[in-house]
Amino acid sequence: MARILMAASEASPFAKTGGLADVLGALPQALARRGHEVAVLLPRYRSAALDGAVRIADPFPIWLARKFYPATLWRLERGGALYFFLDFPPAFDRDGYYGGREGDFPDNHVRFALLSRAALEVARSIFRPEVIHCHDWQTGLVPAYLRGRFALDPTFTGLRTLFTIHNLGYQGFFPMGVWTDLDLEPNQLTMYGAELNGGLSFLKAGIYYAGAISTVSQGYAREIQTPALGFGLDGLLRARADSLYGIVNGVDYAEWNPETDPHIAANYSDTDLSGKRICKQDLLQTFGLPADDLDIPVAGVVTRFAPQKGIDLIRAVAEEVIAAGVKLVVLGSGEKDDERFFADLARRHPQSVGVWIGFDNRRAHQLEAGADMFLMPSRYEPCGLNQIYSLRYGTLPIVRATGGLDDTVREGTGFKFWDFSAWAFWEAIRYALRVFQDRERWTAMMRNAMREDFSWDHSAAEYEALYHHLLRQARLAG
Repeated sequence: MARILMAASEASPFAKTGGLADVLGALPQALARRGHEVAVLLPRYRSAALDGAVRIADPFPIWLARKFYPATLWRLERGGALYFFLDFPPAFDRDGYYGGREGDFPDNHVRFALLSRAALEVARSIFRPEVIHCHDWQTGLVPAYLRGRFALDPTFTGLRTLFTIHNLGYQGFFPMGVWTDLDLEPNQLTMYGAELNGGLSFLKAGIYYAGAISTVSQGYAREIQTPALGFGLDGLLRARADSLYGIVNGVDYAEWNPETDPHIAANYSDTDLSGKRICKQDLLQTFGLPADDLDIPVAGVVTRFAPQKGIDLIRAVAEEVIAAGVKLVVLGSGEKDDERFFADLARRHPQSVGVWIGFDNRRAHQLEAGADMFLMPSRYEPCGLNQIYSLRYGTLPIVRATGGLDDTVREGTGFKFWDFSAWAFWEAIRYALRVFQDRERWTAMMRNAMREDFSWDHSAAEYEALYHHLLRQARLAG
């Protein structure tokens, strides 16, 4: 059993913009089920609903760069894990988490330096951990503080740190001049520390100073060590390759399970697929498409309209997909040009294309259950969740073989292509359509996909092994 304190900027259901929140909402509870004592520190944002939370420290004083911040600390238990909330309204009582309509908040460096310092104060006086597990750039200064300002503090002797990269593309980069607000030591402001391209990177600080680094798939761990996907940090990551681990994110099968899903028209399983046909009819009707021929293939997309997600490839092949007799169902939002493209595509092909601009959880479940195949041609994908949802729902994914997509989709459960090109994507779709005509083979693939297990229990076991490895190192360093 280990005592783990996690620090992060998001956790579902309290605050969410993406997959980071899903991890922090599920992993701590999965670890608690395995007997570990786990706590999570989060900011208390304006939108966070903290029903049942108890205020345990008021004030909860934080000193940062000789300034005093009179914060408050709240505690809430959920699924066997503790969640602590750093309540400091001048920093976190805002409409957005990281920025607003005018862009990122200009004081983000102070806001998340406060979160990092608060993690050490929680570790000092509230919850004494053996490992502090930091997530993404917003907590990258925790390892830096422990190796800098607090290196000789006996309170933290033997404490180990793990830093998890959820997406290397977000680096927490700030002008060098902000260092006076941060409590970093002068020798940490160099290339052998937090400096990057003349500024300061919170993400680089976490990578450089943490006892170990992890990311959210083995494939992504390899890819970020290359210039193509290293975002300028590939050299450092190669230097730390012996301490870099890839652990695929789990998914919550209590929510994403066609046998029990309350959002879909009929439940089904790998041993009884009859309900999926009902779900297909419901999906077509929900998106305003003809539902008279259920033998026509339906391809689904649930995504952010962003370059990372390969939206340009979907746009490039859309007309060919429609001409091949495929119904296309799209749920997403993001880049305005992409939103206009898909809305116009649906207007021009009202019998073949259904589009919902925005996000709707019920429609996302309906799409996973009702589609035959799922399109996910990402430029890069640290882990990805929708392809894992698709597997469980027997909706065979067509993915680019990158990062977590390559790790989770295999021959017999889906279709992969390697080159990031419209031609390679279209060839993968054409092959999937040929297999779709062989109903016996397609059904066998559906059953194989539905039997894959990417539950959090598996991921938690891998994190558990990594924690134990860090603690053995601490004992040996003793």
